[in-house]
Amino acid sequence: MSNAIDLQGRTAIVTGGAQGIGRAVVERFAASGAKVVIFDRDAPLAASTAAAIGRDTVTPVTVDVTSLADVERAVAEALAALGRIDILVNNAGIAGPNHTVWDYPEAAWRQVMAINLDGPFFCCRAVAPHMIAQNYGRIVNVASIAGKEGNPNASAYSASKAGVIALTKSLGKELAGYDIAVNCVTPAAARTAIFDQMSQQHIDYMLSKIPRGRFVQVDEVAATIAFAASQDCSFTTGAVFDLSGGRATY
Repeated sequence: MSNAIDLQGRTAIVTGGAQGIGRAVVERFAASGAKVVIFDRDAPLAASTAAAIGRDTVTPVTVDVTSLADVERAVAEALAALGRIDILVNNAGIAGPNHTVWDYPEAAWRQVMAINLDGPFFCCRAVAPHMIAQNYGRIVNVASIAGKEGNPNASAYSASKAGVIALTKSLGKELAGYDIAVNCVTPAAARTAIFDQMSQQHIDYMLSKIPRGRFVQVDEVAATIAFAASQDCSFTTGAVFDLSGGRATY
């Protein structure tokens, strides 16, 4: 049974909220009393997820997070649906292929960076002014243990997630004068659809590095994000919440 997190009356955007960690976050937020807009590029899946959780609580919006113009349009839709935006969770991401740096395809590198790093930047850029105007907000960015330690044969993913950590720290300092907390989580791998993008050798490598001997569960990630998205997270900002099962060395 989950501990209660009070998000009554709060409103949230969760990117990549149709499946995996994102869906677990949407479910946890809805159960905690929040109304949620799912940002996802997979319109049918987002609609299905919203219907399953409850369309009175969850609204799907189709968006390409690699386009600033599309993000700004989607944020306007979210504001129309919610009235305000209290919480932003930047979760949408891809793993990219597994190659050494010298063999990494340029197009794949650019795609990983566009989704994993440009996406959170564009969403933060579009939402932050609204949070400043209301003097309240919680932004939670989903990074990865790979962003702290660097996984071999996953340079684009590791570099993009390191960028998310740095973006979190910069924005946290910029918004510290308001009641706006900006934090990120660095989970170890979770067994979601993102595994379909990885080689079995890479999956085995990631598991071998986790002292707990298992992958993180999406509900465990959602629990930490729910706290970071709550009013209780009122002092900590620019921080990294480690969810690596003991792997992180700093």
